[in-house]
Amino acid sequence: MNIYTYYCITVTKKYTKEGAFCAKIVYGYEIGAAVLIPAERRIIIHKAKQNQAFSRGVSDTVFAIDAGNTNIVLGVFDGRGELCFTARILSDPLMTSDQYAGQIAAILDLYGVKRGSVGGSIISTVVPALVRSLSGAARLLFGVEPLIVGKGTDCGLKVKGLKPEDIGADLVCGAVGGIKKYGAPLVIFDFGTATTVSAIDKDGVFIGGSIIPGVMISLRALSSSAALLSDVSPEGEEVSPISLDTAECMRAGSLIGSACMMDGMISRFKERIGENAKVVATGGLAGLVVRYCRTEGIIKDDRLLLDGLYEIYKLNKGFYNI
Repeated sequence: MNIYTYYCITVTKKYTKEGAFCAKIVYGYEIGAAVLIPAERRIIIHKAKQNQAFSRGVSDTVFAIDAGNTNIVLGVFDGRGELCFTARILSDPLMTSDQYAGQIAAILDLYGVKRGSVGGSIISTVVPALVRSLSGAARLLFGVEPLIVGKGTDCGLKVKGLKPEDIGADLVCGAVGGIKKYGAPLVIFDFGTATTVSAIDKDGVFIGGSIIPGVMISLRALSSSAALLSDVSPEGEEVSPISLDTAECMRAGSLIGSACMMDGMISRFKERIGENAKVVATGGLAGLVVRYCRTEGIIKDDRLLLDGLYEIYKLNKGFYNI
């Protein structure tokens, strides 16, 4: 009979559910004992045979960073490839490695993840000025050299007429994650500072896309260029396409207008890559727009780029699940 070793990150509370008891577990091992943790509080659990090295489970935990122009999305994948949590911090090229390390350390502590448990890191960014500070933060926190998605990185993505490093890292990660999770053909909308649309043909080849001013850029352009229009947040109650209130008119134009754009682009993209193409929407503002779309079956996936990062990490680090 095999003896198994269970490695767990600290769980902060006790749970009793239908006879399953989970006590507080200190960072380390429980030998030959099964620990039951409800799924909603499961942080990191690695099961390995007793004769496997302690560092095996540790090195399989990956910290992923998706850095955009406005926000930086953080995520931790455990040894089984499960995403333990996601968090967002503001993107600021002027911040130092120490400052980012401090913010990230606080977030890890908030979610009960020990820095010593992270054995690898990967970074994707469309802001070149962030590479140095985020890489330095990863080295400070985890003592590892992060993998940077870019030139020389094997992404496992076929791109028509170009190399993957010749297109944006965000597009690469979205495409890799999308193909892995949903197959091809595929249309991917990423609602960030800019709204990008990517097309993956039936053979899994990235054939191109479009770039559109983002929701926030459009609203800021209105308020900065028109004297009587003030700053407006896209957040709020559901809007109607017809309104008398100026702020609601701006929100409606931005959100419903973006949804109409999305419906129209889906139709035209499917003309090129096939009517059976799945449509995925990701990014911080995706949920605000998709609710107004008339196209059926749009998949909203907030973690798509993180999943793509994780796939790229595995491909480049020779990673495999235990």
